Amino acid sequence: MAIWNLGSINIDQVYAVPHMPAPGETLSATDHAEFLGGKGTNMSVACARAGATVHHIGAVGDDGEWCVDRLMEYGVDTRFIARADVDTTQAVILVDKDGENTIVLSPGANEVIPHAILQEALSEAQTGDWLLIQNETNLQRTAAELGRKMGLRVAYAAAPFDADRVQAVLPSIDLLFLNAVEARQLRDATGKKPYDLGIRDVVVTLGADGADWFGPMGPQHFDAIPVDAVDTTGAGDTFTGYVLAGLDRGQPMGQAIGVAMRAGALMVQRHGTADVIPDLKEVQDMILPD
Repeated sequence: MAIWNLGSINIDQVYAVPHMPAPGETLSATDHAEFLGGKGTNMSVACARAGATVHHIGAVGDDGEWCVDRLMEYGVDTRFIARADVDTTQAVILVDKDGENTIVLSPGANEVIPHAILQEALSEAQTGDWLLIQNETNLQRTAAELGRKMGLRVAYAAAPFDADRVQAVLPSIDLLFLNAVEARQLRDATGKKPYDLGIRDVVVTLGADGADWFGPMGPQHFDAIPVDAVDTTGAGDTFTGYVLAGLDRGQPMGQAIGVAMRAGALMVQRHGTADVIPDLKEVQDMILPD
């Protein structure tokens, strides 16, 4: 089987700061680095590093060829990444001393992915493959509806949250990923809790409090692995990619979430995004705290 990811590709400019700046405050960064990022990219890399076959559908500008090369180095199929007449999407990420982050996006190529490249990619998909989408690109609803018609299993990470976009794809998806804030926002928009949405599986990540899975057998909670976090950027994307990779190779949901919790715990102990996502051997060899 395989995972087809209609996903964002970002150039991440990461600044370490002593605290998040207040309105009107000018703040000196203590460190700066450039990384390959974007929620879609992170998820593709996580899927690949977790052992899955993953095809990335997206777009970059002329300044993003190195991003495509890096994805290829990580084992991601890059044949369906278009070249756009705009810049590659840029993200400015501030990370404070507690590992929390604030992100500003300049949309760029992520919003002009051609419909033709989506159709070309999915023409190679097989019934039972996974289609993964999230809110940093265009074509979300189109992809979800097409995937459902083709017999693909459709997973959706509802971030960055947009109530209208989320509700547009809900009828077409099988698996929904939310964080705690997004779950509250969706409840405010729909009046429904996760188990009332009519979706087979809903996974709500809770940061240091773990995750909840709302599935056919009712809700189930998974405790987080206690670690000292230095940067939470990309941890949720790593978790999502590992869950999908586990499901793609036939693991039951509970087992896939358990492995993904380990991957997320490793990720928050590292600075960076796609470039530092742990591989499956690192996750399997992780020594759990007493």
